[in-house]
Amino acid sequence: MFEDSRPIFQQIAEGIVDDILRGRYAEGEQVPSTNELAAYLRINPATAGKGLGLLVDQGILVKRRGIGMFVADGATERVSAERRERFAADFIQPLIAEAKAIGLDQEALIRLIAESTPGGAPDGGPPHTD
Repeated sequence: MFEDSRPIFQQIAEGIVDDILRGRYAEGEQVPSTNELAAYLRINPATAGKGLGLLVDQGILVKRRGIGMFVADGATERVSAERRERFAADFIQPLIAEAKAIGLDQEALIRLIAESTPGGAPDGGPPHTD
């Protein structure tokens, strides 16, 4: 269920962010409480609370005293923008560096990506088989 390589509270926070991006929790909508998360995930409530607290500190969730925690206004766009930046740094830049290292030019790299994409080539035709 959880990866050993990262703290559980960070994985909980990332899971909630994933749910926000997928539309499971809309802006203004209540997320599960600390105790609900702890019971569902079978973890210590303090760990669940730490994950939720991290998102509050980041401005992704807001606390409403006596009511619960809710997805903050603008959270979806903010986390989406952060993910796009991280995607570029974690995947696109290393991909480009590796392509250059093995002698692929931009056109060849784009063609390989298109051929690897479901649906084939960008023109809608079958994948090229050079």
